[in-house]
Amino acid sequence: MDYNQLMEKAIEASKNSYSPYSHFAVGACVLCESGNMYEGCNFENASFGMTICAERNAIGTAVTSGDRNISAIAIYSPNMEDCLPCGACRQVLAEFDGDTDISIITKTQDGIKIRTLSELLPGCFKL
Repeated sequence: MDYNQLMEKAIEASKNSYSPYSHFAVGACVLCESGNMYEGCNFENASFGMTICAERNAIGTAVTSGDRNISAIAIYSPNMEDCLPCGACRQVLAEFDGDTDISIITKTQDGIKIRTLSELLPGCFKL
């Protein structure tokens, strides 16, 4: 898989962010083991706890489409280099990891950076 393509889709998704409160746009693109890709962006709410992260939005779209085995996710924000998922998103990703450890792709000055979910969330809670 060309992770640059996944990142480009995350960048495009970030342009649709609804973030009038934080002004912190985020886009994500999930790659499932099926080869399908699903995009999402963050959207905020005046009741901040109801805000949805881009990662969970993309994962929800994948699940709605019947894809539940995630192999990679690209995350991008024009507001910050190397934008990593929050703790809640890491736990949600853990729920849908497939046969391999999920690759987390971010953008830095030096290009694409790849980490695994187990690096970012060691000992995650799973049933």
